[in-house]
Amino acid sequence: MDNFFQYFYQDIGRVFQSLIDLFSAFGNFLNYLFNFPMRMDIIKSYSDKFGVWEWILLFVVNLILLALIVLMIIGIVKLCRKYLRFGVSPKKYDEVVKQVRSLQRDLIRSNYEKDRLLAMRVAEFSGEKLPNFDDEAPEEEQKEEQKELAPLNANRNTRTSPCVDPSESRFFRLTSVDNYYKTQYYAPLYNNDITLAEFCEQFRNFAASRLHLYYDLDMMRYFIASLGTTRIIILQGISGTGKTSLPYAFGRFVQKDTTVVSVQPSWRERTELYGYYNEFTKKYNETDFLRAIYEGNYYRDPHMVILDEMNIARVEYYFAEMLSILEMPRQEEWKVDIVTAVWDNDPCLINNGTVQITNNIWFIGTINNDDSTFAVADKVYDRAIPIDLDSRADAFECEDTEPVYISTDHLNMLFDQAKESFPISQDMLDKLEELNAYLIKNFRLAFGNRVMKQIRDYVPCFVGCGGTEIQAIDFIVAKKVLRKFESLSLGFMKDELTKFNNYLDKLFGKNTMKICKDYVEHLKKIN
Repeated sequence: MDNFFQYFYQDIGRVFQSLIDLFSAFGNFLNYLFNFPMRMDIIKSYSDKFGVWEWILLFVVNLILLALIVLMIIGIVKLCRKYLRFGVSPKKYDEVVKQVRSLQRDLIRSNYEKDRLLAMRVAEFSGEKLPNFDDEAPEEEQKEEQKELAPLNANRNTRTSPCVDPSESRFFRLTSVDNYYKTQYYAPLYNNDITLAEFCEQFRNFAASRLHLYYDLDMMRYFIASLGTTRIIILQGISGTGKTSLPYAFGRFVQKDTTVVSVQPSWRERTELYGYYNEFTKKYNETDFLRAIYEGNYYRDPHMVILDEMNIARVEYYFAEMLSILEMPRQEEWKVDIVTAVWDNDPCLINNGTVQITNNIWFIGTINNDDSTFAVADKVYDRAIPIDLDSRADAFECEDTEPVYISTDHLNMLFDQAKESFPISQDMLDKLEELNAYLIKNFRLAFGNRVMKQIRDYVPCFVGCGGTEIQAIDFIVAKKVLRKFESLSLGFMKDELTKFNNYLDKLFGKNTMKICKDYVEHLKKIN
């Protein structure tokens, strides 16, 4: 036992002695630092021998000591204020701060909903009072109308403060979107009198006069009618025919620039579209695609997201989740999971880790069918409307046409009105049933429920755009039904294909199904 006490004294005892010496030294430091009488006696004992430079150095040294004393006092005061503030412990104080931040985010969200509802009311009001933005009314009447709209516009322009500093958030780009729409964005006054037919004609003339892009009027009708049928449109054809330019021109026409996402050959999963959280940088790698669908929650303009060269990678791999989401029957279910845990400074519209996909966004895929690309799976084609752009339209002269402001609500209302006013005729439905029976008997192919629903939606929208019912049937049957012929061994079925073309003439009328017949002839040549 004596040996242990000797060890304890020599080892542990020295540790404690050093600790005591440390406190003793700190006490001596404070004693010497604040012992002003002792310092004055020392200065007096040397003052008779000091020269000019020595007095200057004495002043500098004492100034440094004074600064050190002030800094120590400030540090002690701050430390005391931190631990004694309102008599609340630091842990409880941090919890209160988190609650305050959470309440601030809830307040911002409620203000956002208020602004959104108010903007809708203003757009509705303006649509009644200012139908065409023309100069037909006298100048005095226009001024009176502007005075009536002024109070509503003033309320519409009310803004709240930004959520957080983007540099402090793991979502830099999405937080920047929040700040922009809370401080700088003002919803436009929409033209709510335009019809689908006028929309197609003005879009075509705008693309020609302002962008020098030329398209047939029927192509515009195919494209616009597709917007009322599905959320996914596939533009396919040879390079240089305007596949990317068409949705780009649409964005310029409605004054909401189209988002272009360039698909890469290495894409194989959802993170290529939505990004991912980087554990090393503690930041979320945000993509243009994620920003586009997030930003769509802030405005009501129609917006297009282009997946350029979408089949340079396998579409059914990286786009599978979006295909499933858009199949949900209720729009409230169109949500994308982004993060599993929500932080206090996350963007305002990330709700429980998800981002809502709004009904003002359409996804446009461009496809080149060559050796460098993959075949698009049937489940992708079934959910989309494919449009072939195999040739460029001839240039034509037209009047200069200005862009328009049109809300997605008005555009969807036009599609709904077309479906009510121009439903597919019973005679045409009977013919489609006969066509279905013929295909089952001779080719073992049939219409699916999804395809039949798309036909019922597409035909009225196309007629509303200024086309005819038989044109719409010709197009949609060729793109949605006859496309399935490519999965058959057509090299041994050329006679059956010839008989099928004759059957189309017999069923729908001679030379009325031109697109379908041309497509069948194309299949006969390549097989």
